[in-house]
Amino acid sequence: MIGTLVVDDDYRVAAIHAGYVQRVPGFRVTGTVHTAAAAWQAVRSNPPDLVLLDLYLPDQHGLTLMRRIQTIDGARPDIIAITAARDVRSVRTAMQLGAVHYLVKPFRFNRLAERLVAYRDLHSRLSSLDQEADQDDVDTLYGLLRTTPSSAKGFSSSTMNLVRDAVRAAAPDTSAAEVAAALGISRPTAQRYLSQLAQQGSVDVILRYGTTGRPEHRYRQRQQDTSPGQRNEF
Repeated sequence: MIGTLVVDDDYRVAAIHAGYVQRVPGFRVTGTVHTAAAAWQAVRSNPPDLVLLDLYLPDQHGLTLMRRIQTIDGARPDIIAITAARDVRSVRTAMQLGAVHYLVKPFRFNRLAERLVAYRDLHSRLSSLDQEADQDDVDTLYGLLRTTPSSAKGFSSSTMNLVRDAVRAAAPDTSAAEVAAALGISRPTAQRYLSQLAQQGSVDVILRYGTTGRPEHRYRQRQQDTSPGQRNEF
């Protein structure tokens, strides 16, 4: 589990962002704080893997806190900057200080979730490497931070992973409408990704018939021992 500290001066927004983090598999919230001083104390006393850092804090600018975090000896948390600051100077400084992503407020759940999934993939890949990385490894690591494009034209790899996770978490199956509601995306978008996953063989499609009308398409994680003739439920 990737320990994540949420830093935002607005208590309500901090709680919303913490809730977003908890919805993404593989993450846990280590705390929510509302000042730079509290964030520094949390980073030092209970080091997280990742910090979601608001730049506009009441006691110190977030970029100043990022510089301070860079002085920590040993392992330092990664940072996703979350802010209403849109000026290029702030964006560039955050990049120079090593922010792995920069999210402009306000944003919906799926925007943050895409970045978290990309970071989770990067974190997992780094953990699997030995002491040295070759050029292919390095290219892969940098590529994981990009939320688009994916290997399938017109699809985001991180959104694809989110949809796959949603199907995996559903019991026993789910629909495009349910996936859309869970991820904060439109139903047509969820349907498009589910159809692509079905074409790839990652999920099974179930046709569930009601008393009238067209059958409902439902999706579940691929069952390796399921034959094509067993996929329709009546």
